[in-house]
Amino acid sequence: METGDWHPADIIAALRKRGTTLAALSRQHGLASSTLANALSRHWPKGERLIAQAVEKTPQEIWPSRYRRMTPQRQGKDINGD
Repeated sequence: METGDWHPADIIAALRKRGTTLAALSRQHGLASSTLANALSRHWPKGERLIAQAVEKTPQEIWPSRYRRMTPQRQGKDINGD
């Protein structure tokens, strides 16, 4: 069974349980205090990685929909289509 992306409130709660906030994490990495909040609503690999590291998860665990592999339509075919 595949689970969906974490709700933003769950991400914020996970950070708080570890004694930090999105704003503090942003500042810790030399970013403006509101910068990491962008990763809650849009794909931003660097921000996702920083948040995931802070909660000891991988970005793929937190945002599986952003990291699903796309199956190539022509899998198994060579460059000439054979």
